[in-house]
Amino acid sequence: MTGVRRLTPQGKETVGECESVISLVGAGPGAEDLITLRGVERLRDAEVVIWASSLIPPSILSYVDRSRCEIYDSAGMTLEDVVALYDANKDKKVVRLHSGDPSIYGAIQEQIDYLEEHNIDFEVVPGVTSVAAASAALQRELTVPGVSQSVVFTRMAKKTKGSMPHRETVSAYAKVGGTLCVFLSGSYPKELQDELLCEGSAYDVETPVAVVVRVGWDDEKLQMTRLGDLAATMNSIGARRTVLVLVGDALDSEPLRSHLYNPSFAHKFRKKSVGNTVGRPTKALRSSL
Repeated sequence: MTGVRRLTPQGKETVGECESVISLVGAGPGAEDLITLRGVERLRDAEVVIWASSLIPPSILSYVDRSRCEIYDSAGMTLEDVVALYDANKDKKVVRLHSGDPSIYGAIQEQIDYLEEHNIDFEVVPGVTSVAAASAALQRELTVPGVSQSVVFTRMAKKTKGSMPHRETVSAYAKVGGTLCVFLSGSYPKELQDELLCEGSAYDVETPVAVVVRVGWDDEKLQMTRLGDLAATMNSIGARRTVLVLVGDALDSEPLRSHLYNPSFAHKFRKKSVGNTVGRPTKALRSSL
């Protein structure tokens, strides 16, 4: 186990080797090779694994040594059930396996608060988000010069609307534009389309949209459409869970050229090229690189 870094309530960082620790691990979007190397290491060392079977394919558990590891399915568990396992296994290496990246709709803050309150060592291991996997599968960049320089992760305020701040509705973000990534809204196709096309929206019926279902799984579905056809497209696919909707002109546009590799643009590591398109490094590359 590598050193576990965490902040004390006073904001001071502590680093130490822990034989027993709770690891909140992002499993990635689905495919077993889209988990981080650190995540794989934690699974291989784990003595207890708590995983969400409804959101994570069983193939991810191929990294677990089942001869010495206890595996619990959290699909039917409450927070109290999960932390009870933390309390019962304080002397073991426990992995709480979350889908995607645990910081995005992962419900980990309530676990972190509990672990800090009870002085239980823990760490958070990031994962690949479904947005990153969807962008890769679609082969589109989400931040395109002159088109979109902002990406927003949000969801519809429906069944759990009590947790949605009133200024963070889909329609509010639709008025800003950019690339919108809408999670947890597969059950509301018409409502989602209406909010995206609200009065004052930066989008219109021709705005490109990608409907992505179970990205990274063997049965993933990718469907490009236009915003005016979003509800019909979602209904034709029929999926209500593990649905991600990406909205914005970055999905289908002619971008401006970026400055990063433009020969007429200088930065710390490259001088401006004059009269040609050859890069001019500020320093020669060392042979050791």
